[in-house]
Amino acid sequence: MKTKDFIYGFLAITFTIVTSHSQKVKAQNPIIFADVPDLSIIRVDDTYYMSSTTMHMNPGVPIMKSKDLVNWHLVNYAYQTLEDNDDRLNLDHGKNDYGRGSWASSLRYYNGVYYVSTFSGTTGKTYIFSTKDIEKGPWKKIVLNNSYHDHSLFFDDNGKVYLVWGGGKLQIVELKEDLSEVKEQTKKILIENANAPAKSDIMLPAEGSQLFKINGKYYLFNICWPKNGMRTVIVHRADTIAGPWEGKIGLQDLGVAQGGLIDTPDGKWFSYLFRDAGGVGRIPYLVPVKWENGWPILGENGKVPQNLDLSANKSLIPGIVNSDEFNRKNGESDLPLVWQWNHNPDNANWSVKERKGYLRLKTARIDSSFTQVKNILTQRTFGPVCSAATMLELSKMKEGDVAGLSLLQKDFGLVGVKVNQGAKRIVMMDAEKGNPKEIESIPLNQNKIYFKAECDFRSQADQGRFYYSLDGKKWVSIGKSIKMPYTIPHFMGYRFGLFNYATKTAGGFADFDYFHVDEKISETK
Repeated sequence: MKTKDFIYGFLAITFTIVTSHSQKVKAQNPIIFADVPDLSIIRVDDTYYMSSTTMHMNPGVPIMKSKDLVNWHLVNYAYQTLEDNDDRLNLDHGKNDYGRGSWASSLRYYNGVYYVSTFSGTTGKTYIFSTKDIEKGPWKKIVLNNSYHDHSLFFDDNGKVYLVWGGGKLQIVELKEDLSEVKEQTKKILIENANAPAKSDIMLPAEGSQLFKINGKYYLFNICWPKNGMRTVIVHRADTIAGPWEGKIGLQDLGVAQGGLIDTPDGKWFSYLFRDAGGVGRIPYLVPVKWENGWPILGENGKVPQNLDLSANKSLIPGIVNSDEFNRKNGESDLPLVWQWNHNPDNANWSVKERKGYLRLKTARIDSSFTQVKNILTQRTFGPVCSAATMLELSKMKEGDVAGLSLLQKDFGLVGVKVNQGAKRIVMMDAEKGNPKEIESIPLNQNKIYFKAECDFRSQADQGRFYYSLDGKKWVSIGKSIKMPYTIPHFMGYRFGLFNYATKTAGGFADFDYFHVDEKISETK
């Protein structure tokens, strides 16, 4: 081979490799393949912060941080518990708060202070949390005695503060300067029919308001859902906050909708939105934005691109979900931020300190329904596939106790150990269509057991499967594959859950040695 031919060939191969590599290092949609709905994003200098919805989970209103808009990690929550004196929030007296709790939050930064506001259909109130340090707190809490649905908190240049809220008919009200109350006399209709740009019969009227001021103009983002159509972005703009407002369809592709606008330090613009993605939940997307005649134009030729001109996605581990050995050093939190309790926790009946290196879940009452069980400790499932494994020590369980690993939603599935007539059995349960049934039961003659749950969300397969192991090495499938549909009563993607509950005698406990999460399942290893 001639030297020149060799050099050309070498350069061609190098170019191909570099080109291929550069294509791979681009960000991909969805930017987070996990349940992070109702996102609200701000940028402070070169740092982005995002709030989201976790409803009945506690702590609540997660705060995430990113340097590139793509890779996020949890840094805080706005509250530990929304309220402590409500049976629904506490899972007491047969009541629960599934699908409610706190909904879409609004994240803002103004005059050196961070604000996160949210509202609750449970309590009928709106909550405004503020802090000068969004990553460490402390938070100040203001409560408004009205639930302003899907509101946008907005600080105008002149120092006035507003809430915009509603569904279909959007309203606006001014707040007092210290945000402690609304000025009732200022309440008025902002846009009579925000669905109008969709020009269709509407299944879900325009909601999810997010209001921005850019280059002197006001921009209001909403979502609506035309009948026989898809989730649709509606954008309105005005020269003054009072209007008049003109509107248009901002995006109608793949059902990616509900969110707002964010810019990068180097002048790029994106719309942050999310998509209903089945059992894994509602997952965030970024869509590039260009400006034409004072309008934000979303997408590439009206489409949501798969690739983005941003840093490549890294694993959701450890920023959004993570393994845990339950070992705590002095000064460390009892639970890392990746964990949330299903409803308000009963803090007297769990510990990571009573036995070093273990999570202990104790029973304090009798429960007959799994979804009413207190102290289910959860993390998000995630896509395209994922798994979680744990090891339990069972010697202190009492008659009727059930402890194990679950995939939590209304149509839950679980694998656990049940104590019946003094004997232990491995059980797998499936609650297809909300009807719990024991699918398989196997005798257990030892006080240690390993469990694993696997999820397949590829192409919305939404399938889950459970395994057990007697030695932590050889895994055995148990029961059957479960269907994992997204149901509105729980309004949340499936969660891995560690649990222990009593059906006959309170006072027992189970010890969990670890929780290991992986982005692979058996067939993909």
